[in-house]
Amino acid sequence: MRSPQRRLARPLYESLPWLYMVLGLAALVASYREMWPRASVALGLAGIVLLLAGVVVWLRRREYRRMRTRYARPDALSEPEERE
Repeated sequence: MRSPQRRLARPLYESLPWLYMVLGLAALVASYREMWPRASVALGLAGIVLLLAGVVVWLRRREYRRMRTRYARPDALSEPEERE
């Protein structure tokens, strides 16, 4: 028997890419203002990774939604395959 999956609330789920991008930009700004070189590099790398993650998640969701609109039964994409 499968255990029920935990899901995020839809508004939180939809805002995650934007949250990643905002946090990434904030980390990049903080790295620019940081005086210690090692902390600046660490913040800069974290900012780039967060910004890139936000863009990737946003683009993947957009493409998935675009693909779903092309099918007559979009829910069939999430159904498990039947084995013969």
